[in-house]
Amino acid sequence: MSEHPGHSAHTLHEHIVPVSTYVAVFIALMFGTALTTWVAYHNLGRWNSVVALIIAVAKMLLVVLFFMHVKYNKGLSRIVIVGGFFWLGIMITLSLSDELTRRWEINPAPFNMILPYISHLHLLF
Repeated sequence: MSEHPGHSAHTLHEHIVPVSTYVAVFIALMFGTALTTWVAYHNLGRWNSVVALIIAVAKMLLVVLFFMHVKYNKGLSRIVIVGGFFWLGIMITLSLSDELTRRWEINPAPFNMILPYISHLHLLF
């Protein structure tokens, strides 16, 4: 028999989040959206992308933690989330290693220099 009347031994107990928490997260997300818009219209130099990404990561964390209930889950859910971020880190590392090891020309050749070669491509097909 279960200890609580009306509940079986296999009943899942979910965490009930108060509405005030959802309202607070919604207000924080709206503030983040307004802040992102403000940053987009102001010239912060090199810091535009950095600030926009910091705001985006903060908003993403709010959504993942509260709306996806990761804050209240244990075990496998957290392992899957951490694995996803680990995979994202691998993909960013591989992309940056490709990007940073290329030799970029400061003054690349104009596009019209390859046009004579394009005209001969119809012979291949």
